[in-house]
Amino acid sequence: MTDTFRNNDSKLKAEVRRVMDSRAASGLEGMIGGLEAIVINVQPERQKSAVQQLLETTGHGYRTAFERGGVRTCVLGLEGSADILVTARQEGDNPFRPFNTGPKGDALPDTRLETLVFKCPELEKVVEIQKGRGVRFMTDQPVRTDAWLFIQTEPSPYTGNSVGYIQWLGDEGQYVCEGASGLSWTFDKPDWPHLADIRELDHAATRVRAEERDKAIIEFMELTNYHFDFAIYVEALNSITNVARLTHDDYAMVFTSGIEPFRSVEESGPTELFIHNYNTRVHHLAFRTENIVETFEALGRHGMKFLVELVGSPEEGLRQTFTEGFEDTFIVNEYIHRYGGFDGFFTKSNVTMLTKATERQ
Repeated sequence: MTDTFRNNDSKLKAEVRRVMDSRAASGLEGMIGGLEAIVINVQPERQKSAVQQLLETTGHGYRTAFERGGVRTCVLGLEGSADILVTARQEGDNPFRPFNTGPKGDALPDTRLETLVFKCPELEKVVEIQKGRGVRFMTDQPVRTDAWLFIQTEPSPYTGNSVGYIQWLGDEGQYVCEGASGLSWTFDKPDWPHLADIRELDHAATRVRAEERDKAIIEFMELTNYHFDFAIYVEALNSITNVARLTHDDYAMVFTSGIEPFRSVEESGPTELFIHNYNTRVHHLAFRTENIVETFEALGRHGMKFLVELVGSPEEGLRQTFTEGFEDTFIVNEYIHRYGGFDGFFTKSNVTMLTKATERQ
């Protein structure tokens, strides 16, 4: 990659049109639904702490815990939101480990948000089509249980993330299945009023290298029914925030990259610096938040540390903030509130201030 590489949207938009046409021609359009769950894998000794941390900083509640196939899973849920599955491998290799390296990522070599799981009512048909298009999965065939069918892609060379497809065979959200052993784990969801104002998962943002931005977005579009919506360039910070949507009412996927590739710690900007330190991965999870001023203040009273104060205003249409990265997952929480009448997703001023704040990581 030469020093002259610089992102622009012209090639990306041409590829977007190609993918949309290809999806329609293959019969995939409309077959892959919205986000059902995210899978965050952590070091085994940190699993309980990671779950408790999520219970204290989101609206999600503890549902159940079980072990199956050498993996312990804790399920957190909230009505109207994708579930959060916190996992820990007890045995076997970790195919995501090569994507977790870096000066800071090395501290937790098995920790990252690994998989984004999408609803797929005709999973076997989708898998057949995707295999014909060259998609590689971690198992030759979908895993079938009495409760669900499931398959996931190999980790992406561009993001380190995997895309999973799930077809429910019984009650939706019933992850415990044949071959699973229940765990007698209990957790306390704090009875803090402000947690009720933290609602569904709004979006997740993956940091990708500048030179792989287009490939990462196109790959995600090929694996889902999402479309590319828009990009916000922050020239002063060498950063682009790119948004992919299913519909305007669904969870969104955000990809953030440099405009130009990493050169050095001093001059590459916070987005490429994060990748240098932690490798490509999901940087933050954003939760739609009501009464965001009061919620922000209450979180602070309960020990939350933030990278930035609330940015934005009712007049601008939205407010947002970033927490510091959590010690058990590396993931930052974003809290976001869009005021009535705001018809956008982000504003450039907010994106700039939030991106600037990540220099502190």
